[in-house]
Amino acid sequence: MAGITVWPGNPYPLGATYDGGGTNFAVYSEVADRVELCLFDDDGTETHIDMPEREANVWHGYLPRVVPGQRYGYRVHGPYDPHNGLRCNPSKLLLDPYAKAIDGHNEWSDALFAYRFGDPLSRNDADSGPFAQKSVVINPFFDWGNDRPLRIPFWETVIYETHVKGITVRHPGIPDDVRGTYSGLAHPAMIKHFQGLGVTAVELMPVHQFVHDSVLLDRGLSNYWGYNTIGFFAPHNDYASFGGRGGQVQEFKSMVKALHKAGIEVILDVVYNHTAEGNHLGPTLSFRGIDNPAYYRLVDADKQYYYDTTGTGNSLNVRHHESLRLIMDSLRYWVTEMHVDGFRFDLAAALAREFHEVDRLAAFFDLVNQDPIVSQVKLIAEPWDVGDGGYQVGGFPPLWTEWNGKYRDSIRDFWRGEPSSLGEFASRFTGSSDLYEHDGRRPVASINFVTAHDGFTLEDLVSYNEKHNEANGEQNNDGESYNRSWNCGVEGPTDNPDVVALRERQKRNFLATMLLSQGVPMISHGDELGRTQHGNNNVYCQDNELSWIDWAEARNADVLTGFVRRLTKLRADHPIFRRRRFFTGDLVGDTKAPDIAWLRRDGEPMTEDDWNTRSGMTMTVFLNGHGIPERDSLGEPITDDSFLLLFNPLGDKVAFTLPPREFGRTWEVVVNTADPLLATRRKTARAGGQVEVPGHTLEVLRCRY
Repeated sequence: MAGITVWPGNPYPLGATYDGGGTNFAVYSEVADRVELCLFDDDGTETHIDMPEREANVWHGYLPRVVPGQRYGYRVHGPYDPHNGLRCNPSKLLLDPYAKAIDGHNEWSDALFAYRFGDPLSRNDADSGPFAQKSVVINPFFDWGNDRPLRIPFWETVIYETHVKGITVRHPGIPDDVRGTYSGLAHPAMIKHFQGLGVTAVELMPVHQFVHDSVLLDRGLSNYWGYNTIGFFAPHNDYASFGGRGGQVQEFKSMVKALHKAGIEVILDVVYNHTAEGNHLGPTLSFRGIDNPAYYRLVDADKQYYYDTTGTGNSLNVRHHESLRLIMDSLRYWVTEMHVDGFRFDLAAALAREFHEVDRLAAFFDLVNQDPIVSQVKLIAEPWDVGDGGYQVGGFPPLWTEWNGKYRDSIRDFWRGEPSSLGEFASRFTGSSDLYEHDGRRPVASINFVTAHDGFTLEDLVSYNEKHNEANGEQNNDGESYNRSWNCGVEGPTDNPDVVALRERQKRNFLATMLLSQGVPMISHGDELGRTQHGNNNVYCQDNELSWIDWAEARNADVLTGFVRRLTKLRADHPIFRRRRFFTGDLVGDTKAPDIAWLRRDGEPMTEDDWNTRSGMTMTVFLNGHGIPERDSLGEPITDDSFLLLFNPLGDKVAFTLPPREFGRTWEVVVNTADPLLATRRKTARAGGQVEVPGHTLEVLRCRY
């Protein structure tokens, strides 16, 4: 690269920006005395170029004829004083925080660490360049055609949480060369599955470039889930089927385009609460060596240490304008350039800690609320972190929806027969107004889930009382120990037909309850296929058959898959199951019935004692289709059929008396979790008549007239 010309360039935008003739490089560092841009040839030859300009703490320069595919990094000269939080060391090659693509993987060596092992305050001047990942200049141009945001309303949304590799790597209908990749996820076989399930959005587990921890690699494991981000703008290169020198960007865009064409939104699970550099004993890969106090929260008493509310060793410094700019620039980039439709924020409470407490008035929320781009996409919080006061379900601002952990816990408790769970269950089933109504939010603020990537699969939820995480190499000490699960009488696999039948029924109970609850349902990938992790509730490090979907075995779950399809269609066809406003309990017009009613098994209204006794765990829920307080696009009132939901979580069958005529005269069964195919469809039932519901069963009846 002899004779390279360097022009002053521009301080904005940050990162490497190719304009068709050359590339502008810009990186922020307030603590640097000098910044070198390092360009790498294919043979590994490294060329150092001093960044010629510094403006508002942004070091920048423009290089003509530097084109997409060029690998690069930075070396930052400045003070190395860990006690004061300063960790500059030009012997460490650093990733661009704004890199749009990253090539290769770190080869773990002591050269990646800025100190000598055994002496955290020492300085290690070994060159990390041969061992470190490299940033890549990308081609920003892409033919999006007529692709545009789908903007599917939350009340019409069914989310499917999935993993790019885990769902595609063993799919027999996907060609071998694209299994486990973005192209595999966009393959017609996958799109057909999503559409058949009635899914309207896929929520992808982390696809930002992440790092595999050396401690896991040493155990023959890896960071499968990806909650260890090092590049907030770069699609993870392991999920690309054609090249890591920028090809992953084009492939990701093609995936989004294909999913949009099929009517499916793309939501990203994003990890802005911490990075892969860990605590004071972690490697120096990017942010730490560029401007440690700007990017990380440090302990005031001794700034060699990191303030951590994430359990990962560090927390991003959302009190600093540069960290906030990084987050907002990243979010806008993924919306405007990559066309994604929303975000699920991992440990989102950490982003609201400007000082110590979680603050719903934090600058991050203000920036999101005021941003004309980010504020218009789906925003989903995981509303907790591991710090003091971190559990914030119901505590996020009005623009946000939340993973409703209380919903998950309540539904699990109800169907495993926990006493005194009925009142909590009723609140969660109807959209959790106690959590969201006080600040003007609606039922869709609740993202309802029974299982997710973190914890048991649905199959394991009904098959294990205890976690079985021995394969993780942590003596079964990792993962949640209190799972609110029930093995239905036998721990793990069994040939007992009664236990197997009960487990299948319980899975249908969970899915039916979730898909017919008010709020936004989220299916965890493979639950509709009977996916098992053999009792492991923390497969974060298991990139193998334990965590991947076994599509060959999934053929045995046709009944369950078909059941889910019918439920999502029932939900889509009937707006009573996806109301935009909370129930009030008031009488509706001429029907002489309320918009919702809670009835005992004898058809009489529930009493206060009924809510608090075990014998009152059975109940009938009446949903009045004429009590929907919304209008359609033409301004006409929305009406629907009325429904009865008969819940029997007890072990024995129960005779339910249907309510009087003002609720409905004749009822027909449309869902029965004990008879998923309705093979023994009974005659229609009339008002005041009795219906026998088997133990551990949910039955749904529709009013015929």
